[in-house]
Amino acid sequence: MSKKVRIKPGKTQSMMGVIAGILFCLIGVFAVIPSAGLFGVFWTLMALVITVTNGINAFTDKGVASHEIVIDDDKHDVNKEGSAGTDIASNTDAAGMEELKENMELRFQAAEDLYKKGVITREEYEAKRREILKDL
Repeated sequence: MSKKVRIKPGKTQSMMGVIAGILFCLIGVFAVIPSAGLFGVFWTLMALVITVTNGINAFTDKGVASHEIVIDDDKHDVNKEGSAGTDIASNTDAAGMEELKENMELRFQAAEDLYKKGVITREEYEAKRREILKDL
């Protein structure tokens, strides 16, 4: 299951964007439209969009996100040494695939050992095997 985090610019950055946007709108209206015609209209409309977007971020709590980060929290670490953040899908090189294979073998062996010792039931053992295979 993944979680999406949306990030918006800070209030100070947005205020600077509003000021720059207003400046570019004025340049568009008084200089670019009279000299460049249709391009000047496009210039001014783009400056207006930038100004409004930054204004929303500066003066409201909701704001417009500029970035989005996706966090996959259902991935498992590949090795036991604690290289946090290493997910299985990113290991496509030969060394990474070998580590993945060794890690999966260790996980299968650990589950089997727990089952043989009677720590977990047959159903729990099978569920763990399915979980390990799902990580492939």
